[in-house]
Amino acid sequence: RCKVFNAKTAELICHHQVEINQSFPKEGWVEEDPREIMQSVYECMERTCEKLCQLNISVSNIKAVGVTNQRETTLVWDKETGEPLYNAIVWLDLRTQSTVERLINKAPGRNKNHLKHKTGLPISTYFSAVKLRWLLDNVDEIQEAMLDGRAMFGTVDSWIIWCLTGGRNGGVHCTDVSNASRTMLFNIHSMDWDPELCRYFDVPMEILPKVRSSSEIYGCMVSKSGSLAGVPISGCLGDQSAALVGQMCFKEGQAKNTYGTGCFLLRNTGTKPVMSEHGLLTTVAYKMGKDEPACYALEGSVAIAGAVVRWLKDNMGIVQSSSEIEKLAAAAGSSYGCYFVPAFSGLYAPYWEPSARGIICGLTQFTNRNHLAFAALEAVCFQTREILDAMNQDSGVPLTQLQVDGGMTSNRLLMQLQADILCMPVVRPTMSETTALGAAMAAGAAEGVQVWTLSPDQLPHVTSEKYEPQINSDESEFRFGRWKKAVQKAMNWETTESCCNGNGTQLNFSKLIDILGSEISRKVIKTIGGYQVSNDDRQAHDYQFLRMSDPT
Repeated sequence: RCKVFNAKTAELICHHQVEINQSFPKEGWVEEDPREIMQSVYECMERTCEKLCQLNISVSNIKAVGVTNQRETTLVWDKETGEPLYNAIVWLDLRTQSTVERLINKAPGRNKNHLKHKTGLPISTYFSAVKLRWLLDNVDEIQEAMLDGRAMFGTVDSWIIWCLTGGRNGGVHCTDVSNASRTMLFNIHSMDWDPELCRYFDVPMEILPKVRSSSEIYGCMVSKSGSLAGVPISGCLGDQSAALVGQMCFKEGQAKNTYGTGCFLLRNTGTKPVMSEHGLLTTVAYKMGKDEPACYALEGSVAIAGAVVRWLKDNMGIVQSSSEIEKLAAAAGSSYGCYFVPAFSGLYAPYWEPSARGIICGLTQFTNRNHLAFAALEAVCFQTREILDAMNQDSGVPLTQLQVDGGMTSNRLLMQLQADILCMPVVRPTMSETTALGAAMAAGAAEGVQVWTLSPDQLPHVTSEKYEPQINSDESEFRFGRWKKAVQKAMNWETTESCCNGNGTQLNFSKLIDILGSEISRKVIKTIGGYQVSNDDRQAHDYQFLRMSDPT
C-alpha cells in the first residue's frame, strides 16, 4: 500500500494498494516472492502519484517517505546481482519447528525463555533468526553467497529500503530498532546486534543490516523509484510499532490492538523494558531520532486473525469475499455452542505452543456456515481477551478501554463482539489505517525533514467511534470459559517426532518415552519391525524412521 497524508491534519489524501500473493509449497510453509513485493511497491507509488496529480496536487509536495512492514518475514539476497536468493519466509511460517526444538534442547533446562533476558522473546518459529538459520542450512545458493561474501539478510523493510535507495548500486542496507528487536539477534538493552546471540544461532554478523533509529534520513529514492526520485526515506517502523505511533500512544500505559493477518496488542511501557511473567513479549516500540531514547512495549501476538477469513474464503469456499463474513455472522447472531480455535500456525501468546493445530468443536446437526462465520469472528475476540488478561497481570494496572485499528475493524459486528467479550469499551478511529499513518509520522518528524511534530500538545485530533459492551459479564465469562476448554483440545496435536507408516498409523516416540521410560521404550522400539533408533539419547532428536513392516 502507498498512502499520502497531510502532515498538519493527519488526513489521508489518496492511496493505492495491491494484493501480494502468498504461496504454500508444503504444509505449514508460507512464502512470498521478494520481486513481487518490490513490483507492488513501485506500482503502488506510481498509481498513488497519478491519483495525487488528478487531485491537482503536485508530487513535489511529498517531503518524505516512511516504510512499514510485517516484521519477522525473512529474506536473503545477493548484493552483487541484486537478486533474492530464495523466497521471503513469512512470519507465520512453521517449517522451523524442528529447528526450534533443537535450539530449545541445547538451552539449559530446555528452557524456551533462555534468551529472553537479552531479546525479550521466547525461542519460537515466529522470529527471524530461526528462519535465517533454516535458509543457511537448506538453500545451496545462500550457502555459496555466504562463502563468497555476497549474502545480505534483512526483514522486508531492509529489502525495500535497499532497493529504493539504489540496490546493488549503493543501496542502503539498514533496519530500525523495532524490526531488529524481532530477529532474536538484537540485544534490547544495548540496542545493537549481540555477538553472543549471533553465535547461538550461528549467524555471521557481516550479513546483518545496520541498525538505525525509527525516524532519521536513511537515504534518498533513486530514479528507478519514478515520480518520487530524490525524496528522502526517513521513517521505518515494524507494522505494530507503526500502529502504536499512528494511534499516538506515546504515554506509558497506552495500548492499541491491530487486527490484520494476525492480531497484535501493544502497551507502551516507557523507556524501561518490562519482562512478562505471563507469556507476553518485550519489544522495542520505537526510537524517534538518533539521539532520542528508545521506548519499549509489552506485546501479545496472535498468529491468525484476518487470516481466518481468508481461510474461510480461499480454502473452504464458505464466503466469497472478506466483507461477506459480517453478513453471515450477523444472520446467525450466535455461534450456538460452536467454538473455533484457528491455531493454523500453532498458538502464539500467551501459550507459545507450536504443536497446537486448528480445531472446530461443539458442532451439531444444527450448525451451518453462518454459525462457523460467527465462531471465527469470536475466535479473534477471545484471543485478544487472553492477551489483555495477561497484560493486565503483568502491568498491574488494568486497561479501561481498548484502542483498535487495522483492516478488520471495518467489521462492526467484530468490534461489538470485542467490546462484549472484553467487558470494556472499544475505540476505533474513523481512519483505521493507523499503521501507514505511524510510518508517515516517523518520516515527517525526522531531523532534516521536520514537517510533522510529535509534541503532545500539537498532535492532530483523530475522530473515532466507541463500542460499549451490550451483554452481561456472566455470559461473557461463560463463553470465554468454553473457548479456553476448546484451546486445551487444540494443544499438543502435532509433533516433529511422530511418523506415519504407509497405512497411516502414527507413532509418537517422545510420548512413548515419556510414558514408559527410556529403557523400556528402546526395547519396545527395537521390537517394531523395520524401525531403528540411531541414538539412545532422546536429547539428540535424531530418530531415523525406516519403513514399518507391521502396522500394529
